[in-house]
Amino acid sequence: MLVSLAEVLKMAEDHNFAVGAFNTPNLESILAVIETAENMGAPVIISHAQLHESIIPIETIGPVMLHFAKSATVPVCVHLDHGETLDYVEKALKLGFTSVMYDGSLLSYEENVRNTVETVRMAKQYGASVEAEIGILGSREAGGNEPAPSMESVYTDPDLADRFVKETGIDALAAIFGTAHGFYKAKPKLDFDRIEKIRSLVNIPLVMHGGSGVSPEDYITSIDKGIRKINYYSYMARAGVEGAEKLLQEKKVDFFHDLSVAAMEAMKADIEKAMRVFYSR
Repeated sequence: MLVSLAEVLKMAEDHNFAVGAFNTPNLESILAVIETAENMGAPVIISHAQLHESIIPIETIGPVMLHFAKSATVPVCVHLDHGETLDYVEKALKLGFTSVMYDGSLLSYEENVRNTVETVRMAKQYGASVEAEIGILGSREAGGNEPAPSMESVYTDPDLADRFVKETGIDALAAIFGTAHGFYKAKPKLDFDRIEKIRSLVNIPLVMHGGSGVSPEDYITSIDKGIRKINYYSYMARAGVEGAEKLLQEKKVDFFHDLSVAAMEAMKADIEKAMRVFYSR
């Protein structure tokens, strides 16, 4: 069933877990995420990042995401991840996405606020939720391999986060506290005191970006500190590659669809492993 981000985050808040948000730039990843969520009886978020437009246009993949969300037996939010322009955000809303993230984190605070306020205004017309970000996350959704930022200045400032939430009226805040997109070369050092302070100041759910590759122990601590949405993609995508490679090593493959199935099954195993931690609280 198709639901909003606010609805799945309320479930997470009420039951002290984090809902998994998985980028799904192709049919195999959509099926892997939703089938795993259905098998576990858990709500889930499927996302399309603006950065993935070069892989597949939102006009192509969006209706597919919405179709499978509507027919799912569990609550599914269809979310725009890292929308970088207001035009693109509006495009997602018009397609029927039930949640959008406006990412103005690289802009000045004032411009980020202005654009986020406009995003909230547009989203209300469609009954959609809004996520936004304060702070700068290492790498991007394409899957870079830079380590997590080490300079405290790029992390989310708790007092500024409080001000940002009050001035924009968003439904969820992406807080930067030591994670990064892509693959980690070393175990990330997460600033749990920072996330705990932010949680004490703001009255909305917090989001972990760059969540794949974080240890189970750090997931659990993050959830206990107030994280209610965990974005997960890079390691799931790599699991799909490894599944296809394993099949090629085992036998001669003549049909591409066999590789697709092998990749999807490997992604499902990785997604289930992550979700069992996210929903374990």
